[in-house]
Amino acid sequence: MATKQRGRPRSFDRETALEQALHAFWEHGYEGTSVSDLTRAMGIGAPSLYAAFGDKRRLFDEVVVRYDHTHGAFGGRAFDEEPTVRDAVSRMLREAAAEFTAPGRPRGCLVISAAINCTTPEVEEALRERRNTNLADIESRIRAAVAAGELPDGTDPVALARYTGAVFQGMSQQARDGATRDDLEAVADLAMRAWPRSRPAGESAGRTDPE
Repeated sequence: MATKQRGRPRSFDRETALEQALHAFWEHGYEGTSVSDLTRAMGIGAPSLYAAFGDKRRLFDEVVVRYDHTHGAFGGRAFDEEPTVRDAVSRMLREAAAEFTAPGRPRGCLVISAAINCTTPEVEEALRERRNTNLADIESRIRAAVAAGELPDGTDPVALARYTGAVFQGMSQQARDGATRDDLEAVADLAMRAWPRSRPAGESAGRTDPE
């Protein structure tokens, strides 16, 4: 009598499963997403999840990296491609209005919304550090723009960076609360009125009024 062979574990597309996990964390936050929620969303069993991704925490870390390189990459592109820091921030906020309200996926920013009600200290700290790193990068770019004469000498890089971060984070929460793309674009436009204007070529150094 032939010996019955054991069945091979069911294979799955790792990238697809990772994207499905991303959506689950994005929608429900880190604490609100259980392992059973993840296996249901990813269409795999718990053993396959642990074998492919490790535990829930390591899966979440990988999800955040994926988010930064996909849905959340618009901010970095704006700073890489725009000629001035003011143009970059304006583009980032307007694209946030579109990205935070895009149909067919959760609203807002995963890095912001996943931290809500988070009681796991390591996860909370990692997300806070990521947000603060982004703020520090904006501050550094503003400081460089002031030094280069792109922005007025009286510009406060720390305050302006924190203001920009507060608007961005607020837009994320507003999107979660039902704000439309048009609503958020209006917020972005108004926020940029508080930004100092880039100094035209040939204009002497000194403080200028916001738009």
